[in-house]
Amino acid sequence: MPKLLVVDDDRAGRHLLRKTLTAAGFGVEVAGDGAEALKLLRTRRFDLMLLDLWMPKMTGLDLLEKLRTWKVRPRVIVMTSDETPATLLQAVRGDALEYLHKPVDPQAVVEKVREVLQAAAAPPIEVVSARPDWVELVVPCSREAVERVHGVITRLDADLPADARESIAYAFRELLMNAVEWGGKLDPTRTVRISYLRARRMVLYRIADPGAGFRLEDLDHAAITHPDDPIEHIAIRESKGLRAGGFGLVMVRASVDELIYNEKRNEVVFIKYLDGMTPGVPA
Repeated sequence: MPKLLVVDDDRAGRHLLRKTLTAAGFGVEVAGDGAEALKLLRTRRFDLMLLDLWMPKMTGLDLLEKLRTWKVRPRVIVMTSDETPATLLQAVRGDALEYLHKPVDPQAVVEKVREVLQAAAAPPIEVVSARPDWVELVVPCSREAVERVHGVITRLDADLPADARESIAYAFRELLMNAVEWGGKLDPTRTVRISYLRARRMVLYRIADPGAGFRLEDLDHAAITHPDDPIEHIAIRESKGLRAGGFGLVMVRASVDELIYNEKRNEVVFIKYLDGMTPGVPA
């Protein structure tokens, strides 16, 4: 039976979670703050910890910082209503695996706990810089890491118009997935380096993968190499037994203002200019 620790200063909330998770077949203990949780963690072993961030005596972020040096520690799901980039990046630095918005749905928590416990262990995401205008991450080459990073990085642009946020989020996810799948070969021992720079008039993303790069002329299965016939590549994909698709780079190019590759094409920069945008208003 998996052992869980629920850490939350909301007494009613933590006991509701204990009741729900116990009924779902988990062994559950609770703590009212980070200091109480730390005492339990020093004497007992837990498979997973559900952790509130803002608590008296010791915050969840402080607890994560203390646990970073431990060789054996539980997997962590953060529960918080604070989804500011600075807070989420601190949670990533503390190796939190998932983030649930408070107030949480107890049944959704059960599903997320099962998902996290069943997932294969993966190397942590390294937070090199967490400044709001300069974020830099080193990310393992796995699809799970892409989803974790995407959920955090896209919140960095929360103040931009909805259309701009959606365009940036699409371009970022598509290019990062390409880097992880094609450059990193889905090998979690290899890493992709991500940089995010926010200036007054632009947002810039840079993604560098560990692969040898590619040549556009070798992408006959992608729409981007058939500018005069954007569906010609479909027949080529079918002949090669590839899944439907191939429009990714075309759509990325249409979503951002500049898309620049280095010579080997194993590093890419995309830029979205902010001139004329009103925060929170569709572009």
